[in-house]
Amino acid sequence: MYYPSGLVAVLLINLVSGRNVLPRDTNSIGSAVLCNGTFSRISAQTWVDGMNPGWNLGNTLDGIPNEGDWGNPPVVSSTFDDVKKAGFKGIRLPVTWAYHFDTEAPDYDVNPAWLQRVSDVVDMVIDLDMYVLVNVHHDSWVWADVTQINANYTQIEEKFYRLWYQIGTKLACKSSLLAYEPINEPPGTTAAHAAELKKLEDLFLKAITDAGGFNPERVVTLNGPQENSDLTSLYFVRPTNITNPWAIQYHYYSPYPFIFSAWGSTIWGSDAEKAALEADIANIRNNFTDVPLIIGEWAASPVATETAARWKYFDFFVRIAAKYNTTTVLWDNGADFLDRGSHVWRDQTAIDIYMSAVDGQANALPDSTTDTNAVTQFTSADLFVRVGQNVTSQTLPYILPSDTSLNSISGPDGTLEMGSDYSITDDQITFSATFLRNYFTNSTKPASVANLTLDFSTGANLSLNLVLWDTPILGITSSSAATANGSSISIPIQWKGINKPATVKAVTTSGKYLVDDFTSYYGPLQNARTTYNSQWNWDTHNLIITAAAVSAVQALGEDVIFTFEFYPRVPGNAVNHTLTI
Repeated sequence: MYYPSGLVAVLLINLVSGRNVLPRDTNSIGSAVLCNGTFSRISAQTWVDGMNPGWNLGNTLDGIPNEGDWGNPPVVSSTFDDVKKAGFKGIRLPVTWAYHFDTEAPDYDVNPAWLQRVSDVVDMVIDLDMYVLVNVHHDSWVWADVTQINANYTQIEEKFYRLWYQIGTKLACKSSLLAYEPINEPPGTTAAHAAELKKLEDLFLKAITDAGGFNPERVVTLNGPQENSDLTSLYFVRPTNITNPWAIQYHYYSPYPFIFSAWGSTIWGSDAEKAALEADIANIRNNFTDVPLIIGEWAASPVATETAARWKYFDFFVRIAAKYNTTTVLWDNGADFLDRGSHVWRDQTAIDIYMSAVDGQANALPDSTTDTNAVTQFTSADLFVRVGQNVTSQTLPYILPSDTSLNSISGPDGTLEMGSDYSITDDQITFSATFLRNYFTNSTKPASVANLTLDFSTGANLSLNLVLWDTPILGITSSSAATANGSSISIPIQWKGINKPATVKAVTTSGKYLVDDFTSYYGPLQNARTTYNSQWNWDTHNLIITAAAVSAVQALGEDVIFTFEFYPRVPGNAVNHTLTI
């Protein structure tokens, strides 16, 4: 239901609901901001198009409880300079407000310094002539979770209105580059949940209208439960009597096993996987053929995914989104893509592939395993040589679009010579033994020893990582779950190549899977494998068995062998650590 503003709204809401749910305005009923200057009203489609491609300032203003508490320093304007230089056109600013209220009911006053901080960051983006989206982020589960059995809907509604009234008041006079998103990934799975979320959405629209200024004409992105595409297709109800141009926002992290490194899933790119991804994006577009769509979060992180599979995912995902006229906004938590301190992108190739795909340019891509029943995994994003192995020529296949050719290859020592350093046959590049022996010598230590740049006639350049590898060495090969007493266990490691695990297998000494028995139905590279962040992790000097995994071992009551597997995923590149009860 659309509510008019001012005193009439107060009377109508009280009459319709039978309860006093309308919070008080900051100053007085019916007060509204008046802005100097003019506002260039734009359509939601124009705003969505202008935002493409976008970037999320993740784990910063949405940190709990404060801006710098999730590992990222307070944001500075140079971060947005880096993002714009990379080719991004807009910024999504996730903001958690839950810990910045100075008072509780009935006023729910937001701390003025926090409101000012958000306003200042918005200005940093607008000053660069970039689009910007402000939301209410982790509040969705801190206090605004309508799915809780004991949820106090009246209180949630009052607080939600008051919050958005204050945000709308503070940001009322910003340019049309600024848009609003009412709430991030609101919990919900049922029609009843969606109906309550619709009430919050209506209160959001009323609050920003009551706040005045340019807000009634500002673009808003609306969403369904969880900002999930399927739930949005099922339950989203179009707003009526709305003055704001509006779009639908949803988030996309699929397939879950690949994106989140679950159950040994380090492979992506089969025809079936591509078809499933396209079906998802096509489905919501077909349900909302006349509505601008924006994917406000998506990612395939270099932390959790294999390089070649990730680059193929980037290229395909962005192209399919474009096919269905959908804008994409990359999620970046500060540890995934942009190193904000050094101003360096951790996977520049992925970003270049992204930009080329958005521009409609064809990208050459590395080839890699796509068969989930494979027993080993190959990739053309890395060239691997094992310590002690005779260095011979190596041939790497690539996926080349039609009319795409390799212009040149360069490395630390300059441009390679075709014929002596490498040769090309069809879509394969063969590196000569003579060339490789320049980097893989008897004195070379296991590590990533060099990066080559492959310059193609169209699209992004690709990097090729030359890796000398051997099986890593653990500082300890067993530990006690009882001694850990529910805490995580750090295992010192001497890396011998790529400094991260691929996945971790966990079975008891009698052969039982520690967790996720269903992986027995998956391919041999996934049987008994566990999940990144849930059962395992790592840092610069250690492998980590998580507290949850330790507790699972204690609950099972058997010793468990954790097999840490590394890249390349070939027999012999793994180490065991036994966790005793």
